[in-house]
Amino acid sequence: MEPFETERLFVRQFTADDAVNLFLFNSSKQVMQFIRPVKNREESDAFLEENLNLYLEGFPYGRMMVEDKHTKVFIGTYSILYLDGEADYHIGYALMPEHWGKGYASELVNFGSALFFESTKHTTLFAITQPENKASETVLLKNKFKLTGKFLLDDKILNRFSLTRADFYEKGS
Repeated sequence: MEPFETERLFVRQFTADDAVNLFLFNSSKQVMQFIRPVKNREESDAFLEENLNLYLEGFPYGRMMVEDKHTKVFIGTYSILYLDGEADYHIGYALMPEHWGKGYASELVNFGSALFFESTKHTTLFAITQPENKASETVLLKNKFKLTGKFLLDDKILNRFSLTRADFYEKGS
């Protein structure tokens, strides 16, 4: 996935130099509350290596680092990933708690959805959330995603949201 910029954010592939920021992210109980279990430093470093290897294999999507465009401060992560057998490609985003409530998630979802539809032939982009994650649900609904079902993944019931190409480009909504 190529780096991109929004109005306030710079989104790029992770590098080995991002290990400390990714560990702070992966070890935060607040951030991981609705994502996955927290990771210790060794697990976080292995997770980073796993993501770096995806880039080497030419994987067209992946997990990316999000920084403030002007200050270069670490904001969080953004991803387009394949969710095998359930929802095709899905968009993901998570921010460090000090950056919640500033509109960054909505900025990432809106810009990332446009980028996805402009650069692929896919007709639908998905997102998944735990039902308790009302903040993320609000971001998705604000950006034209619709709740389209529930499914079981790793013993958790998740909400599946869908955004079609037609809905994304619909005027006036």
